[in-house]
Amino acid sequence: MIILGSTGSIGVNTLIVAEHYNITIEALVAGNNIDLLNQQIAVHQPKLVAIANEADRGRVNHPRVLCGAQGILEVIEHSQSRTVVNALVGYAGLAPTLKATSLGKKVALANKESLVVAGEFIDMSLITPIDSEHFGLWYLMNERPFSKLYITASGGAFRDWELDKMKDATFSDALKHPNWSMGNKITIDSATMTNKLFELLEAKWLFDTSNIDAVIEKRSVIHALVEFVDGSTTAHFAGVDMKLPIAFALKGEVTKEILPPTNLLGIGSLEFLPIESTRYPIWNIKEHILQNPHLGVVVNAANEVAIKAFQKEKCSFFGMSEMVLDAYKKFENVKANNIEEIIQIDREVRQYAESM
Repeated sequence: MIILGSTGSIGVNTLIVAEHYNITIEALVAGNNIDLLNQQIAVHQPKLVAIANEADRGRVNHPRVLCGAQGILEVIEHSQSRTVVNALVGYAGLAPTLKATSLGKKVALANKESLVVAGEFIDMSLITPIDSEHFGLWYLMNERPFSKLYITASGGAFRDWELDKMKDATFSDALKHPNWSMGNKITIDSATMTNKLFELLEAKWLFDTSNIDAVIEKRSVIHALVEFVDGSTTAHFAGVDMKLPIAFALKGEVTKEILPPTNLLGIGSLEFLPIESTRYPIWNIKEHILQNPHLGVVVNAANEVAIKAFQKEKCSFFGMSEMVLDAYKKFENVKANNIEEIIQIDREVRQYAESM
């Protein structure tokens, strides 16, 4: 298989699962962590490698190194593998998803932006999500008729902060996730709840329903719940470890223990809380965007610009949501008819957000 984003947490866990099942790694794609990439090359001996920057080519211990966005697409095109694990971060992951699916390859998808931005134009039959929430929904549904889907949220770095204090929160504050360590973008998105809004959009495309919601479950031991038409509701308990959804995405069926069973007595009490728009302003558009999922491209583009502005101290924590909601209102009447128009809308939204 091909792994895009091999040096990130999903990529590292995917390689662990691949070793467990003796899956051959044909190609590795990484960003700037060349030291870890070289370790992976030594162990897995891929035929092809791609990296983000041409300047790092000489540091890579491999005879066939491609570079940049075009290099990633060439890796996908020139590989024989029928499975691509896309664990790239942000909008950069969309083009590889489109390339892989256009070639009929199966995509084990951790890049949520692909579906958020262009779910309408992606062949869902070729997509298997690597995401604890969507894996949990799929696992619970088992083709039974449901009435509503729920995913859970941790609440992010500021879930227990006083609202007045949040106004002065810094970028480094937002990276202090209460439950686990993740990359910068997803951690910031967790703090604003944008990540969960994206996951609702993913679920809409994956399961063809708008009857989806999210709640806060602070312990992060329940990842998804399904309310069935018979009135019963089931929950998916699992440890916070991505190897389980990765294993199912790669193998289709798992018959060996991947994670230790959940210790129910060790969990203690569980609490579910609503996601409130006073703390998470992005939640104001939840219902509207579920009915208008084509606007995901607007939210994603504005959000990526807003995160950079927050990191550079050009806006406040709440200022990020203000930028996104402003752009959402500005572009609420746009609707792409094809991928080319998606690219154009993305460009226009970024220009608008950068001018704010």
